[in-house]
Amino acid sequence: MIPLPDIAQDTIEVNDSVFVNLKDYSSDFVLDMKYATEDNFLKAKIYDCEACYLRLKTVKSLLEANKHFKRKGYRIKIFDCYRPLDVQKKMWAIVPDANYVANPSKGSIHNRGGAVDITLVDEDGKELDMGTPFDFFGPESSHSNTNLEREILKNRKLLKKIMLKHDFEALDSEWWHYNLTGSRKEKLSNFTWKCD
Repeated sequence: MIPLPDIAQDTIEVNDSVFVNLKDYSSDFVLDMKYATEDNFLKAKIYDCEACYLRLKTVKSLLEANKHFKRKGYRIKIFDCYRPLDVQKKMWAIVPDANYVANPSKGSIHNRGGAVDITLVDEDGKELDMGTPFDFFGPESSHSNTNLEREILKNRKLLKKIMLKHDFEALDSEWWHYNLTGSRKEKLSNFTWKCD
């Protein structure tokens, strides 16, 4: 058997579709993974522990977006990232309504590692006012709702403008939800991460 040559770790190319842990690439994000707690609209803990896994290409675009926000004095705060298909099934069992939870038979972009639920925080870690909490399901959460205070509209516009600039698409009904362009083509996944 011919031995493989020694390859320096930083020269190994990782496929863009591989799932990676965001914290291995940056500590500049604030994580508040709502589904690892009961502080969510389901009122149930559905992740065993807090972690933000995404496909590498999603992470790359998110890193660039966060750099852009940091230049303006903000950082991205993350509420949800990749979601295993079995978790989607748990969510559907609690709330079997496609207006609020993607049907696991079709899955969501979260199950494909291409979606993030986010907001922005200032240099003191305070969330910018976006008008509603994360996972508030009502017309107030829509990007098309202009019947909001000027400051809220300005904050949402800032979030959306920079995310779109870095290859993400907005979901009109949820100001916090962004999909990496083209992620719908990725396969549904049931990969789960290990908890420490």
